[in-house]
Amino acid sequence: MKMLKITSGVSILLSLLISVGCTDNTGTDVNNQSNYEQNSTSFTVDTQLPTSTHEKTDSTHAYPYREGDAIPALAYIEHDEVYNPESVIPPQCYTKTEGVNNPCYACHQSYDSMEKRPNQMGDGTLQGNYEFSDVGLTNSWKNLFIDRTSLIAGIDDATIKKYIAQDNYTASLNNDAMPDYMRIENLSAADKAFDGDGFAKDGSGWVSYNYKPFPSTFWPTNGSTGDAMIRLPESFQRLNSKYNKAIYTLNLSLVEMALKELDTLTVAPVNELALNLDVNQDGKLTNSVTEIARLSHYVGDASDVPLAHMLYPEGTEFLHTVRYIGVDENGNIYNAPRMKEVRYMKKHMFRSRESLASAYYAEAKDKHFEKLPQTRYLGEKGIDNGFGWTINGFIENEQGELRAQHDQELAFCNGCHKTVGSTFDQTFSFARKVPGQAGWGYIDLREIEDVPNINEEKGEFLTYMERVGGGDEFRQNGEMLAKWFDEKGMVKVEEVQRAKSVYDIITPSPERAYALNKAYLTIVKEQSYLFGRDATLTKATNVLSTIDAEQPPLKPEHRFKWDMRLNWQQEKPSAIAEAR
Repeated sequence: MKMLKITSGVSILLSLLISVGCTDNTGTDVNNQSNYEQNSTSFTVDTQLPTSTHEKTDSTHAYPYREGDAIPALAYIEHDEVYNPESVIPPQCYTKTEGVNNPCYACHQSYDSMEKRPNQMGDGTLQGNYEFSDVGLTNSWKNLFIDRTSLIAGIDDATIKKYIAQDNYTASLNNDAMPDYMRIENLSAADKAFDGDGFAKDGSGWVSYNYKPFPSTFWPTNGSTGDAMIRLPESFQRLNSKYNKAIYTLNLSLVEMALKELDTLTVAPVNELALNLDVNQDGKLTNSVTEIARLSHYVGDASDVPLAHMLYPEGTEFLHTVRYIGVDENGNIYNAPRMKEVRYMKKHMFRSRESLASAYYAEAKDKHFEKLPQTRYLGEKGIDNGFGWTINGFIENEQGELRAQHDQELAFCNGCHKTVGSTFDQTFSFARKVPGQAGWGYIDLREIEDVPNINEEKGEFLTYMERVGGGDEFRQNGEMLAKWFDEKGMVKVEEVQRAKSVYDIITPSPERAYALNKAYLTIVKEQSYLFGRDATLTKATNVLSTIDAEQPPLKPEHRFKWDMRLNWQQEKPSAIAEAR
């Protein structure tokens, strides 16, 4: 895959188009048309680039598009032109809040300096101010404004079911389209890929964990299913140079404790005598303990590495798959075998809290001097987020095979994994893992209740819907509105609280699942990821096309402090435990 060097700034392509005499009044409204001329009654979508060109008057160059043309996303990549220099601003940031509907708090937070968090972004002010560049004031995510109902009309349920049942991940590995460090054998089927403790059966060192999906882009009802896996360096997996599952389990637990600021965690039974290690710090060694107390250093062959406050050790890797919404023969929702994306992060360099502070300062300085975001591209390795992490990703090509993402497509990742105030060491899911032993294993939404966040009273998802005024950032998920909101637009609190698990709250009906899968498939056929990856069914109405920076997003009384970590300690008996 050719990785293209992308430069920031105003598009050279546009200036060239203007130079050939194109005028403003020749443009069409790209917000109200598809990115391609498509046959709405056929599954096959024509995505060939136009072959004709418009000659420049000096006959020196030929340009295939005029100003106002519906230029395909891949054309920007082909011509090495930046479509959206502010792709780090995600589509959700253009939501119409009306001053009261607040999805912003889940990402934008500032914390007390006494906590000494390594994340010093402190962007809670974005709940009250639009601090966008001039370029960012215009919403470039034009896929939000496409009504896809006619585009999906020709895709029947049987066709989409057959499509999402295909394993494109294994096929990409077998074709050497994906690097070996992103390999987990049989990942398309969790029961074949992982054992009961979450460890990959192929010996790769990847470990899956059960976590509460981040609100609300990652809720299945809003378009995708997904999972997450972690892997620590080999020294964290070994004792005396030999692989030791108990040592690896303890080190994984210590990472969890460091990130979440925990003093103890439950673990699978450990023989302290065999390890010659006082795991629970009770001053004696026994043949079976089920709790680990926080230590100053990791254990085994990584015993020289100290735990760092809210930071992963160097060499930590994450693998995250974004999948279509599977529907089984009983109408249950599950992670489909077919993957939309495979995302990867590796902490290639450990940076201390002080070192990270300098990185945040540099970001703030660039923003103060109105410099557009810069992304460092690493070729086939992906991108460097500037905070010690390498990020890489694969996405479906037009035929549904996973391909390396282009530079511009990867730059989108920095919107969440670079400078967002609520993250923990630039990550989301691991801080939301079910704690201790119960959280090791492949994601299972039926095993998770709607527990509250730290310092909150009500369930997190209930609270989110109350603050947002809907079941998604854009407040256009009609199924969620009908299911969990009354005719006055208020959340049905008691009904949400009666839900047995988060599965019952955030999974769609089979009908909606099929429609969302079809909608996303049209984006795949277009290869229009630069224009947005959200599988919206109809044109977004609660989204701004341009931002008025003078208008505050939210009134003061509708801004919130929030911690993405969860309070898993329930005073009431667990409904899930009772069901068992």
